[in-house]
Amino acid sequence: MQRDQKIKAIDEWLPQTQCTQCSYPRCHDYAVAIADGEADINQCPPGGDVTIRGLASLLGRIGKPLNPKFGIHKPKQLAVIDEAICIGCVMCIKACPTDAILGSAKVMHTVIERDCTGCELCIEPCPVDCIDMVDQPQQPDFTWRWDDYSPDATARARAQTNAKLARESARTQAKSSLAKLKELRKEKGSEQIKHDIAAALARVKQRSE
Repeated sequence: MQRDQKIKAIDEWLPQTQCTQCSYPRCHDYAVAIADGEADINQCPPGGDVTIRGLASLLGRIGKPLNPKFGIHKPKQLAVIDEAICIGCVMCIKACPTDAILGSAKVMHTVIERDCTGCELCIEPCPVDCIDMVDQPQQPDFTWRWDDYSPDATARARAQTNAKLARESARTQAKSSLAKLKELRKEKGSEQIKHDIAAALARVKQRSE
């Protein structure tokens, strides 16, 4: 199995909670680390023993217990915001890896239930402690590898996480470009930059004629 195929197969066994308990920032990063031999298969508390057995079978390894260093397995939970206490600080929105929290600055926030992975990353940054985690009822109609995670939910979580990462990357690049432009202005001065741009445009026009 080629590396990319192995990473994809491993990632599909992970529950896509993006909880960081495995010590990696995203499930995909953990999958890469497993494929490269940099992480063990027993570091995912949300996936628990079922995920470990699946990864062991996939990779031809011997199964092992979940490493307690990374946490304990528990049923999937849902973040619930006490809307009477919420001050609209948006800290939880920034922390959520799947954009499962709806709201804006100084506006009451609420959780989109179907998109919440129960990662708990929104709890710590909340300055008013208005977020609780509640157990979700078991859904026996799920016919997949976990009792707590449906294939639709994990696929949606993966797509939403990738979309958020892409937006963050674009913002970072934009900030970097702006910072470089400011530095350039400081070094050369606005008039010199205008002159350089005009010269560059003239060269492009000359080549096209």
